[in-house]
Amino acid sequence: MSKHQDALSNERLAHLVKTVFKQTSGVLQKRLKALGVQYSHWTLLRVLWKGDGLTQRQLSEQAGISEPSTFTALQAMERLGYVKRQKMADNQKQIRVFLTTAGMGLKSSMVPEAEWVNESALKGIDASDLQATRRTLLAMIENLSSLAEGQAQELELPKSRAPSAAPTPLRASISQSGMHDA
Repeated sequence: MSKHQDALSNERLAHLVKTVFKQTSGVLQKRLKALGVQYSHWTLLRVLWKGDGLTQRQLSEQAGISEPSTFTALQAMERLGYVKRQKMADNQKQIRVFLTTAGMGLKSSMVPEAEWVNESALKGIDASDLQATRRTLLAMIENLSSLAEGQAQELELPKSRAPSAAPTPLRASISQSGMHDA
């Protein structure tokens, strides 16, 4: 077991996912920088390569980036000639984002870099382990999405992991103050 595996072996799964994200993003960021492209641009370009003509809000939502950060990145990307932002004739308030030829051309150099990072991260991992990990992460995404969207009741925890309902000094003081558990 490596020092990283030993240090992280007892961490929560969410922490492990965050660590993998930070490390893969960091490696990709360095490789994109060598191409002269910012990581924030990669995040938006990935969405636009699937289909441009999105509103800035749609792009922000699909990329998982705040609207102000998207706006700032798009300004820089427009100056670099990667995108054009256009007001639509039927709705002057809506600004849609379109790739330029230069923006589309970045795909051929950037995607192989991202694929290399992914392949490097997965090196030596059995296909069956990857399939199990993928199923687990997709299930977690589904669970958390339903919670975030407010579509699900509180997920039932197994009794062995359910929080104790026994009175505690904190619960007693909350109850006496008129505040209730959320």
